[in-house]
Amino acid sequence: MPMTMSRARVARRIATAAAFGGGGIGLLGVATVGVLLTEVRLARRTVGGSSDIPPCADGRYGAAFDHLTDRPPLRLGFLGDSTAAGQGVHRARQTPGALLASGLAALSELPVDFRNVALPGAQSDDLARQVELMLADGTETPDVCVIMIGANDVTHRMPPAQSVRHLCEAVRALRAAGCEVVVGTCPDLGTIEPVYQPLRWVARRLSRQLAAAQTIGVVESGGRTVSLGDLLGPEFEARPRELFGPDNYHPSAEGYATAAMAVLPTLCASLGLWPEKEQPEPARGEGLLPVEQAAAEAAAEGGTEVTASRRAPWALLKHRRRRQLPTPEPTDPSSVIP
Repeated sequence: MPMTMSRARVARRIATAAAFGGGGIGLLGVATVGVLLTEVRLARRTVGGSSDIPPCADGRYGAAFDHLTDRPPLRLGFLGDSTAAGQGVHRARQTPGALLASGLAALSELPVDFRNVALPGAQSDDLARQVELMLADGTETPDVCVIMIGANDVTHRMPPAQSVRHLCEAVRALRAAGCEVVVGTCPDLGTIEPVYQPLRWVARRLSRQLAAAQTIGVVESGGRTVSLGDLLGPEFEARPRELFGPDNYHPSAEGYATAAMAVLPTLCASLGLWPEKEQPEPARGEGLLPVEQAAAEAAAEGGTEVTASRRAPWALLKHRRRRQLPTPEPTDPSSVIP
């Protein structure tokens, strides 16, 4: 609990600095930074990079429902970095966007039109450009957008308050356009297999602090968050060969499926489609908490949803039950790279 409260205080400081236009908050001493930079140089020799272009998964999912309803298709947008783009896999159906579009179609029994504007290597300051692309055609505004961002902010040492500010501005712009927004917060970078101590400890600390601060900012901007960090952490550490891709950095197909299964319940709930009560179930560790405490607890336990409650400044912390994802089947195979 003391560690959670400490993380909550740091997250609130970062989120407050973001709201008021502040810069970074110094979290590491000079000596620690020196060690960190040495470890970064060593890690870069062993952690692979990928120059592969992620497969394009844009298209319509849920073909069978076209003939069963006269309701318009749902529209799903994706923004963010290489994880959102699906870098590390070679088939469109293995990307998180395709998996979520297929899952959303199955749960809603409606076709889903999917569009992805995520950019590998993007930091949070690229979100404004991505939002502009997503909203360029005002007649095709998404019903819901998923954002996955933050890892590159940590590795490129973007001040956390600046990172959160860019994310919040993107969330507010999408919400103003009528989109629901779900953010997969910064993953736990301490799980990258070839990274050793003390860099592993520092990477975990910084990424979890950013994830908690992102949660506060997103919830207060009208979105929902799902923690990816600890969800991927134990599973990636236990089965790195299965859940990491060939470059030892991006998830494998199974890794993306694990993340997508965690995001799908919140994605559907944002549209009123998830068959669970919105009220918290205390027996499952759910409840109403001050937003910074909910953010800190979510950063430490993957798959945890945080959304605003009517009792501001409190937030609802949920552990939604996951479901197996269906195999993505676009309506028009020619529109998606197999």
